Amino acid sequence: MKYIYVAGPYSAATPEEIERNVWRAIDAGDEILKMGLWPMVPHEHHYWHARHKHDYKDWTELDLAWIRRCDGVYRMHGASPGADREVELARFLGIPIFTTMASLRALADGVRKIREATKAWGLE
Repeated sequence: MKYIYVAGPYSAATPEEIERNVWRAIDAGDEILKMGLWPMVPHEHHYWHARHKHDYKDWTELDLAWIRRCDGVYRMHGASPGADREVELARFLGIPIFTTMASLRALADGVRKIREATKAWGLE
């Protein structure tokens, strides 16, 4: 199974805009999950932070640690210095960056075909 980190805008001028960014990221994660890939949506930390406050640095370190564990990064559309840093780390580590859902679907189709072939050959 491939793990995909969702990088995209979070911070915004108003709480309502932040909430919209969180929901956009969760929607992207759900689409990725439906493809048969495992999404990591760091925007969900918004709700964790609402219950247990942590420094911005803590959240950033956690996000960067997750990128190191993922097989790919999906970069959502929109300006975001944080997401740009996440993409920069992924590139440095040689982790593929995906900028469209179509490219992720192609990855998911390839993974599914490999899984089916492995099963058909009794190698699973």
